[in-house]
Amino acid sequence: MSQLLKVAVVGAGHLGKWHADKYAACADCELVAVVDTNAENAGAIADKHGAEPFADYRDIISMVDAISLVVPTSLHYKIGREFLEAGIHCLIEKPVTETADEAETLIRIAAEQGAVLQVGHIERFNSVMLGITPHLHQPQFIESTRLAPFTLRATDVSVILDLMIHDIDIILDLVDSPIARVSASGISVLSDTIDIANARIEFENHCVANVTASRISRKRERKLRIFQKDAYLSADFQEKILAINRKGETDNPEGYKDISHQELNFEDNDALNLEVLDFVNAIKTGGRPLVDGADGKRALETAIEITSQIKQSL
Repeated sequence: MSQLLKVAVVGAGHLGKWHADKYAACADCELVAVVDTNAENAGAIADKHGAEPFADYRDIISMVDAISLVVPTSLHYKIGREFLEAGIHCLIEKPVTETADEAETLIRIAAEQGAVLQVGHIERFNSVMLGITPHLHQPQFIESTRLAPFTLRATDVSVILDLMIHDIDIILDLVDSPIARVSASGISVLSDTIDIANARIEFENHCVANVTASRISRKRERKLRIFQKDAYLSADFQEKILAINRKGETDNPEGYKDISHQELNFEDNDALNLEVLDFVNAIKTGGRPLVDGADGKRALETAIEITSQIKQSL
């Protein structure tokens, strides 16, 4: 595909403006439209990049090859379906939809139309996350912590679908084994949905993951700890540091193996830009994006199960 992809961003809020920036800077794309029911937001972003603002997404279906869908989760299925049915490639922000059945329908339509369906699990593109893979060897226990101060943004969904789902997606990808059982607890504090949650995910290969997320913390923290037979890996996604502690080859005076320590520092690799470029590359090559619709559905199903267990205990 040699011609420029005609792309649009549907949803001109906090995250939508960043998607627009990435497409405008992409040599393979032409940002032709920005859509939002808030005319001021759409107009400001469109003017910045020489695109055209629209209030109704239906008006651009005949104009574009691909879109980023950055609207409230409750609208993902309705809008995503209309674009996919028209054969338009979609990068849909996480969570992919509200229900697993909706996600499955989008996956089916994308396959029938030959359209790329990518889900915006941006942490997969974090430089530290990309650096973990070469050091993995059969993880046996994983612990993740994702904390953030409270904001009104994204309170239409629980902390599980807002924050924890990032780590759910990462863990499911790292372990790559069916889930045997899930147990969870959580509470609502400041919003009408769950604000703090903890889940224990046990896999059929006997790996266990302990996942904690809070959006009423006084600090920000995004950490992942991986324990495996030969090493302990500690990843700080925020500070971009990966610490590797590994059993050595020689005995120390006490008769135990030495433990080597290595600390790797990573630059900020602009994960959103990599995500957008991965989407564009999948469209151009006909390949699979790093995080496709099936990945998005898998993370969503697990998040829904965690949410269901918590609600039953409230």
